[in-house]
Amino acid sequence: MRSFRTGLLRTLALAVLVLLVGVTYQGVATAIERRQFPRPGRLVDVGGHQLHLHCIGKGSPVVILEAPAAGMSASWGWVQQQLGAATRVCAYDRAGQGWSESRDGYQTGIEANELQALLASGGERGPFVVAGAGLGASLATIFASRFPKDVTALVLVDEPRPEEPAARGNAFTRVSALSPWLARAGLLRASRALGRLTDGLPEPSAGALKAFLNRPDHLTRAVEELSRWSQITTMARQAALPPSVRVTRLEIVGRSPVAFLTMERDAALVTAALRNAVQLRR
Repeated sequence: MRSFRTGLLRTLALAVLVLLVGVTYQGVATAIERRQFPRPGRLVDVGGHQLHLHCIGKGSPVVILEAPAAGMSASWGWVQQQLGAATRVCAYDRAGQGWSESRDGYQTGIEANELQALLASGGERGPFVVAGAGLGASLATIFASRFPKDVTALVLVDEPRPEEPAARGNAFTRVSALSPWLARAGLLRASRALGRLTDGLPEPSAGALKAFLNRPDHLTRAVEELSRWSQITTMARQAALPPSVRVTRLEIVGRSPVAFLTMERDAALVTAALRNAVQLRR
């Protein structure tokens, strides 16, 4: 019995040591990344908290980019880079993700109201061409239905289908509920399980997205979003769009709930659709 207790204590001590090392590793790496990847855009107050808005280029209509689940403005690295020479293009981070501050509480569809407040407070003038990928396609649809005068065209990439639950997909969705805790312990970062999802994006977008996919705060909000997948996608399917809003649908990355436009050739297809939408509305 004594040897069993001794072995158990040693195992617990080793586990605590490993946990402390992991937490320290996570803290040091996060501090380095904060300096390495400062926000490229500006913080805009939307009423009680600030959202990050990153715009490049000049011209109209302005293109607004809505990131997929677990994503952020950096998810659009290729598209924003390719499109910036043609018109003004803005990507942003939803509350609690990327460089944006968190909000208190949640109600379904609040993202649309916050995006409208962000664009108004940020001085961006519509009507806009709005693009969304994955869950972002549903959020873009909700925004267009709620603020039809602000939207002239929609480009929806890998729009969720009714029969596709968020529970099915890649590494992120398989560990989503545990991901914030694994991140705190440094285990997620050490495994590179989510970091691989950014392979192919240009720098600094790839590095920034990889950094936030290993951050507990970003992951906590991402998990909450995935838990509301059915609510958000149902609201989008029930949304009424006016005939004046031209809709283009593309299937590019696939049907994983968490997937990013990491390949330049895939992003080029989205950029071409957006260029066409911009030209038609000029």
